[in-house]
Amino acid sequence: MRHGACCCLLAAMAAASMASKAVAGEVEAMALLKGMTTYVAAQRELSFRYDSDLEVVTSDKQRLTLASSGSVSLARPGKIRATRSSGFVDIESIFDGSTFTFLGKDQNVYMQIPIAGSIEVLVDELKDKYQRPLPAADLLLPKAYAALTNEVIDVKDLGSGVIGGVECDHLAFRKQDVDYQIWIAQGDRPYPCRYVITAKEVLGSPQYSVQISDWKTGAGAVGQDFTFLPPEGARSITLKELKAMKDMGELPSNFVREDNQ
Repeated sequence: MRHGACCCLLAAMAAASMASKAVAGEVEAMALLKGMTTYVAAQRELSFRYDSDLEVVTSDKQRLTLASSGSVSLARPGKIRATRSSGFVDIESIFDGSTFTFLGKDQNVYMQIPIAGSIEVLVDELKDKYQRPLPAADLLLPKAYAALTNEVIDVKDLGSGVIGGVECDHLAFRKQDVDYQIWIAQGDRPYPCRYVITAKEVLGSPQYSVQISDWKTGAGAVGQDFTFLPPEGARSITLKELKAMKDMGELPSNFVREDNQ
């Protein structure tokens, strides 16, 4: 009888210990995420290069990955320049605090929209009104921590990982509609090295990932010219014309998006 009681007690103690470690891991993970978002938001000037993968799941359940690369440079509160190049598109976006410019380099066309305000205003307008998200925008805004942790239902600290030769803290978070993982550089520059989002409510649960390199801040940030000068021979187009052009969005022209995907 005593032996059985001891076993039950040991099992309860082990379960309590595991639960305690899990809670401690969640607290540590949230603190690491908070440290990263606070650090990034505090940088008045920054620049980085990125490689991104957009996963597409076809109607017959084949997984395809669209790869692209580019750069981002910003100066708070209201200036940003971003490029994206892949096998089907070569574009540049410039915002000077009052006007957003979208440049299609292959077609040598550009479209301009009056948008006044901060980078936060720009990101929201582009995402909600024009369906043109900026690379890694979720991680760059002052309220990133609140957005990333809103409605989180599970948090995991997965220990260390190495991204591009940089040792990182690997964290995983779950929400009802998405899961995401983030790798944060260890040390006094806790910038995001990799960010992976899984869309659980989309057929096939496709992923989007972005890997960041060449992170620079302050005087070392590159590409801090936010004045748009049209290339020679470039033609100004309307938003309607831009939407009608092939190979100027997230997917190549030979991909057809289904309404339920």
